[in-house]
Amino acid sequence: MTNPPEETPGRWERLPSWLLNRAAGHAHRLVTDGFSSVDGRGYHYRLLATLADRGPASQAELGRRSGIHLSDMVATINELVDRDQVERAADPSDRRRNIVSLTAAGRRQLRRLEKRLAETQDHLLAPLSAEERRRLTELLSRLSDHHDRRTGTAEEQ
Repeated sequence: MTNPPEETPGRWERLPSWLLNRAAGHAHRLVTDGFSSVDGRGYHYRLLATLADRGPASQAELGRRSGIHLSDMVATINELVDRDQVERAADPSDRRRNIVSLTAAGRRQLRRLEKRLAETQDHLLAPLSAEERRRLTELLSRLSDHHDRRTGTAEEQ
């Protein structure tokens, strides 16, 4: 019995789930490295972008809007407060609650993160044409939306 050549992919290596997982690993590494190069993290980007898009909010509301779990949200806000990128202040209508808002330094950091993210997207998707990128995004969105609806994930965030 002869063994197949080493170049022959295993049967699992052509499965969409396997390929998605491999591509996600590459994407995660590239995004993490890109954000790290400007002293940022994925949670920083999500929180700063959420504040820029939707305005000041309570910590709990920011968690729902950004999909960041409350335990991670508090640590992320603490990091960004220490960097003067967000401000946390008592809610005038309910002193037990904190309202978080974006600062000028936070807006500058968001621009740096978005620049790196754009470069990362270009690097990740380099072999694809503009139309293929658009189509890939459309298909991945459809898959994510389908499974979010089935599992209730979208409502939980």
